[in-house]
Amino acid sequence: MSAITLHNLTLGYQRHPAVHHLSGSFAPGSMTAIVGPNGSGKSTLVKGLTGFLRPMEGSIDRGGLLQNRKIAYLPQRLEVDRSFPITVLDTVLLGLWQEIGMFGGMNNTLWERAAQALSTVGLGGLESRAINELSGGQFQRVMFARMSLQDSPVLILDEPFNAIDQQTILDLMAVICGWHDEGRTLMMVVHDLSLVREFFPQTLLLAREPVAWGDTGAVLTEENLMQSRVMAQAWDQSAAICRKVPL
Repeated sequence: MSAITLHNLTLGYQRHPAVHHLSGSFAPGSMTAIVGPNGSGKSTLVKGLTGFLRPMEGSIDRGGLLQNRKIAYLPQRLEVDRSFPITVLDTVLLGLWQEIGMFGGMNNTLWERAAQALSTVGLGGLESRAINELSGGQFQRVMFARMSLQDSPVLILDEPFNAIDQQTILDLMAVICGWHDEGRTLMMVVHDLSLVREFFPQTLLLAREPVAWGDTGAVLTEENLMQSRVMAQAWDQSAAICRKVPL
């Protein structure tokens, strides 16, 4: 599996950059936290990595992963409609859509895989419950079970722990660490820096542009965190793209 490499990447909206001049690589099998102050471009970067947002400048080399649908993406919970009348089990089975197609049939093996995924996230026995009857933490467990079934080598999660309880966070971090142990590449937007220090070997610190990227201990220094806050506060929302001209 190839690394995902960013080449002087600029992402933004309506010709105004939200992330700019970002270069570096997510190594195969790495587990990286994406952190930074509010409004620092973390979710924008995720949308670029997953192909939902095209670069304004620079490029993203995914090594063919996107074309082969090998990237699994978990958006923020606010972006998921829970009003649709669907059961927990059917929601999880959506993770098999790429594998079986729109008209593919289900069999006992696939049902067992879905049931095992639910058991892994602590929701065994809730297969027939409607998703609109779940708590926030339970629903996020469902989304993790669905992501497990996608069996993708690259997993990207955008703030999956917002407004859920501490026990659910710890349970789902165990699932994430299990994915990492399998050799998958993980990128996750995180707010809780104590969680980052405990679980994530690599960290990317953003403040619209890169502040630091590498081993977590070297990135999350007081100096770097202070610099990120200053840079985020000084950012001009109406700024146009700035282009680096080669010497």
